[in-house]
Amino acid sequence: MEKVVIVMPAWNEVENIKSMVEVLTQDEFPKIGADMQLLIVDNHSTDGTAEAAEDASKKYNNVHIIQQKNSGLGWAYVSGMQYAIDELKADAILEMDADFQHPPRFVKPMVEAYLSGAEYVIGSRYIEGGSVPKEWAASRKAISFFGNLFIRTVLLNFKIHDLTTGFRLSKVRGVLDKIELVKLRDLDKFAYKVDLLYQSLKNSKKTVEVPLEFASRTKDKSKFNWKEMVATFKLAIILGIKDKQRFIKFGVVGFTGFLVNYLGLEFLKRMGLTTYWAVIVQPLVVNGATTLFGDTSLIRLAGLLFALFLVVVPYNYIVYNLFIWRTWKIPKFFKRD
Repeated sequence: MEKVVIVMPAWNEVENIKSMVEVLTQDEFPKIGADMQLLIVDNHSTDGTAEAAEDASKKYNNVHIIQQKNSGLGWAYVSGMQYAIDELKADAILEMDADFQHPPRFVKPMVEAYLSGAEYVIGSRYIEGGSVPKEWAASRKAISFFGNLFIRTVLLNFKIHDLTTGFRLSKVRGVLDKIELVKLRDLDKFAYKVDLLYQSLKNSKKTVEVPLEFASRTKDKSKFNWKEMVATFKLAIILGIKDKQRFIKFGVVGFTGFLVNYLGLEFLKRMGLTTYWAVIVQPLVVNGATTLFGDTSLIRLAGLLFALFLVVVPYNYIVYNLFIWRTWKIPKFFKRD
């Protein structure tokens, strides 16, 4: 039976830890077809969290605790992962917060995805079935969404919808054991998660996303702040630039797309809309635009640009798939029966 260890850092989370242990061990673990273990990493708490975790470890054989000085979230996770691999002999490790923002009921689908063959499982808020708290203010929702979009963009990864989630399961063999955990960047900040995710995605042969309904903290306040956000964005940019080969590929494709757009526009202008393509475009786009908005040079230019849009977008899509993502498949309507 596969052994899955949940690594759960905790700093002054005494009330949450007590509840979390009971929910996981009594309600969730029995539903899962794996050897489930909970490892609590106390980060030098001062409110009795360590004592509560120690009591739980004596009560339940599958609950463990290690303690470290308050060196930051990254060090807590790395310490926990190393212990889970070396001492508990974990086959997979699930990163999970102690504050119930990662609801325990989502542990089962994460583990099931792993048992079905995934090497890296991401709890995603931005796929169908996932969500952020409804009570969040619009500004916070926007920051979360666009922050995630920013990181997806600089890392040039649009296949994965949620790159900022902290709810992730990693297979040890072939994924985590290829990463020098103690050398992850920004281990004293939340930003380390971006480096760990970046390397895990590169190592994983099969990555899947599982819907996650992210929740608000049930007690106390979130420890994430603007300083942590800036550090996260900075690290994402560094990692994006580091992947030079992929960055260059995107640049080449983007530049050729620009050339297609520019040269196409010049060609249509110099031909005076008398080419075969123009015969099709003029009545459908250019004449339609002038009829609706008036016959001016600006309107005609806008019509031409839109016509070129119909060429450039398919061009970029095809080239990106062939040259970068390598996922191009001929649409069914082009195939002969």
